[in-house]
Amino acid sequence: MVDGLAIVAGRGALPRLIAEECARSGRPYRVVVFDGVELDWLDGHPVLRAAFERPGRLFAAMRDAGCGAVAFAGGIVRPKLRPLRFDLTMCRLAAALLGAVRGGDDATLRAVAGIFERAGFRVEAPHSLLPGLAAAAGVHSRALPSERDRADAARAAGIVAALGAADVGQAAVVAQGVCLGLESIQGTDALLDFVARTGAGFRPDPGGARGVLFKGPKPEQDRRLDLPAIGPDTLRGAAAAGLAGVAVEAGGVMILDHGATVAAADEAGLFLWAREP
Repeated sequence: MVDGLAIVAGRGALPRLIAEECARSGRPYRVVVFDGVELDWLDGHPVLRAAFERPGRLFAAMRDAGCGAVAFAGGIVRPKLRPLRFDLTMCRLAAALLGAVRGGDDATLRAVAGIFERAGFRVEAPHSLLPGLAAAAGVHSRALPSERDRADAARAAGIVAALGAADVGQAAVVAQGVCLGLESIQGTDALLDFVARTGAGFRPDPGGARGVLFKGPKPEQDRRLDLPAIGPDTLRGAAAAGLAGVAVEAGGVMILDHGATVAAADEAGLFLWAREP
């Protein structure tokens, strides 16, 4: 018998895609929705409502539903925990978990995944549930990156590696060798909006390379938990920021709705390049 899957769902298309794949394949599943997470696609899907302060209750509900595995998908804002609502399980976990939450996203996710694993649940990676999601190496768009674009992508990849080592972000924008913006807790859309509003005056040559968004995983991160992703809105944001294209690490970034993402790149005349690490 196939274990049921609990999908801990946050923002974005990824948790919906996983739920739809489970429904299509007949795998038992539940969508776990924590307090404060608003999702507009839940109709027709089996849902477990959960509170961050009461993991013991959630674990019992997952077992009752036949879920032996869990997948983390989508972005969730770090909650403001209410100690008076802690169940006994949370009281035992609080010290270690609160310490991890004060670190970066990777440290937090590792701590949360460890809690689920110690409770007996197997952690499954979203890209293992949706084959073909990880970006295949090569140029996916009609437009091709120029040599100047490739140099900017290499510079951005080095910056992202340094950011990731500090457990901070997974994306950077570079134009003509100049870093126009870095991803932090606000995410990639906010980075592209910042570059759209502020980047024009910082390109040394107004007629030179327009710039590249590069996105890649953090060094040593647990790729089951927080593999970065792009989608059509990423390409639209890159176009609004005046960039030449988007580069991602091949195999290290998920392309959500590949067809629509490539179409968005082609419509805007941008390149979409999955760059070998």
